[in-house]
Amino acid sequence: VQLQASGGGLVQAGGSLRLTCAASGSHFPVNWMGWYRQASGKQREFIASITRDGDTAYTDSVKGRFTISRDNFKDTIYLQMNNLEPDDTAVYYCNANILIVDVPTGDYWGQGTLVTVSS
Repeated sequence: VQLQASGGGLVQAGGSLRLTCAASGSHFPVNWMGWYRQASGKQREFIASITRDGDTAYTDSVKGRFTISRDNFKDTIYLQMNNLEPDDTAVYYCNANILIVDVPTGDYWGQGTLVTVSS
């Protein structure tokens, strides 16, 4: 399974960006998909996730500012990021697993897309 993330860039504090992650190459349904980020010198952290049924989860620091959504037909997820803050600066990674006979399987990562928020 290949994950292609895009949409990062440079934005001023208070601005918005939308990240996209498209999955391809799977012969099985793409199941759980999510976003992580890693700031310079810090560990990778969970940001948001969405299941195939549309159930979502967010880390507290982005609740009310970020929205994750999904297009199952395209195996693509989106992360709408509003009211961005300098602390949101990081490389954002897409993560996913697939369903094989109803069992979540695998741990796939995209290449990352850089988000830089200037103050």
